[in-house]
Amino acid sequence: MTSPSAAAPDTRPLGTAEAPVPPRRGAEFEGTVTVRSRQTVSDGVVSLELAPSSGDGEAEAEPLPPWQPGAHIDVVLPTGVARQYSLCGPLDAAGHSARWRIAVLREPDGRGGSQWIHDHVQEGDELRVRGPRNNFPLRPAARYLFVGGGIGITPLLPMIAEAEAAGAEWSLLYGGRTHGSMAFLPELAGYGERVSVRPQDQYGLLDLAGFLGDPDPSALVYCCGPAGLIDAVEAYCATWPSGSLNVERFAAAAVPGPAEGAAAEQPIEVELRASGMTVTVPPELSVLKAVEEAGVPVLSSCEEGICGSCETPVLDGEVDHRDSLLTEDERAANDTMLICVSRARGGRLVLDL
Repeated sequence: MTSPSAAAPDTRPLGTAEAPVPPRRGAEFEGTVTVRSRQTVSDGVVSLELAPSSGDGEAEAEPLPPWQPGAHIDVVLPTGVARQYSLCGPLDAAGHSARWRIAVLREPDGRGGSQWIHDHVQEGDELRVRGPRNNFPLRPAARYLFVGGGIGITPLLPMIAEAEAAGAEWSLLYGGRTHGSMAFLPELAGYGERVSVRPQDQYGLLDLAGFLGDPDPSALVYCCGPAGLIDAVEAYCATWPSGSLNVERFAAAAVPGPAEGAAAEQPIEVELRASGMTVTVPPELSVLKAVEEAGVPVLSSCEEGICGSCETPVLDGEVDHRDSLLTEDERAANDTMLICVSRARGGRLVLDL
């Protein structure tokens, strides 16, 4: 998943003038939840409502931590592999919800996580999860233009609800392969004409020019969906003010070549300051894998530079950023990196691990 581009001016706050921007990252919870509801919400998509598990079935369970629109959680499969799913249920004003709702698209050509959930997870089952983590926060604006494609509608649902509650101006362009493949349409129908539902088999490709119009310095664009849709929206918004477009990817963008001066094709030396050791990372190995092989535990999930799980503080050295998550400002600060994909511009890094 990827983060917004550089911050845009706060033209009108969402809610109040002092409305805080939600934290971008930092998981708050890791534990077991119970599947309280499972529903089919479109062709190939199931919705799961997750509630705290007490463990002994008698003691009152601790409430789930608060979250903000744009947040996701990791579902940890029995194999130990984790998959990320956006939280898409309702929130109260304090960011609390009694249950977490996620929606899972069955992906036959995926890595097996979604198929396992579709085939094995039923009401009453327990799942191990961690989060929430927010790489895609809703920032203050006078106007919002939401563009969703397929399962990419999920992070936009709570954003729309928050924009509506705050009285902000907003509209949604929602596309999918067919009407039957598009999840949560009954929920969106209540918003009336501000929602444009455009299945591809009836309308063709989404009319981005007609929906987005001319650059608007008071507006923020939020887009989530297939890579082709995000690429098209990025191209269209290239002339908009910096920071207008915010996207979240479910797959990594094309990995750039080595940055000028980078040592990505050479072994690099990585000092793990907190662990008191130094590891050599060969060209064919990621920093993440080398650290794990050295016996240092690191939280990780996607291994594609999109989820933020392995984000690690950098104490020294210049990073060759290869992720699809950090903003340009965050990259320029050179104080953090996603060790699953990024390397060093020089031959050495010092990490807070």
